[in-house]
Amino acid sequence: MTLDRAKRLDRVCGRGHLHLEEGDITATDVDCVVNAANAALAGGGGVDGAIHRAGGPSIARELKARYPHGCPTGKAVVTQGGLLSARVLIHAVGPRWQGGEAGEEDLLRGAYRTSLLLAEERGCQGIAFPAISCGVYGYPIEEGARVAVQVAIDWLRNPERQISSIRFVLFDGTTFAAFERALENEV
Repeated sequence: MTLDRAKRLDRVCGRGHLHLEEGDITATDVDCVVNAANAALAGGGGVDGAIHRAGGPSIARELKARYPHGCPTGKAVVTQGGLLSARVLIHAVGPRWQGGEAGEEDLLRGAYRTSLLLAEERGCQGIAFPAISCGVYGYPIEEGARVAVQVAIDWLRNPERQISSIRFVLFDGTTFAAFERALENEV
């Protein structure tokens, strides 16, 4: 495990690596970037808005053409990366927090797992996630981090999986710290 001044944490899990970093997901150099999308796939604020701005208008055009009815919560869809360095862009729809009794954890797990499956189907070796649902959707950061880290570790420990690098690119120090605690509690 290493932690440097740029707030990065790297951990070996199974046959792969789990990385945490504070930064801008749109500038991450990996095969696949995951967008925290809304169900309408219409772009928005936060990570979604940043990815659409950095990736250019071709992303919105492709989403509208391929998925005119949007995407259900807990699932994900895929497009090309547009102007991003990632060749694959996955749009994962996480749940809005409703107090924890509306199946939010299962839906959040589903958004992460579907993203990993879509990336693997496209031959990706590395994937970068934001903290899905932990912004404007109000998912409690400690709980969201725990779910995200559990899904990632389970994936990396499965010898049949191809993805060998899962990266969480987190917007601020508070989110990074929550993911760091989740990781320390899981391994």
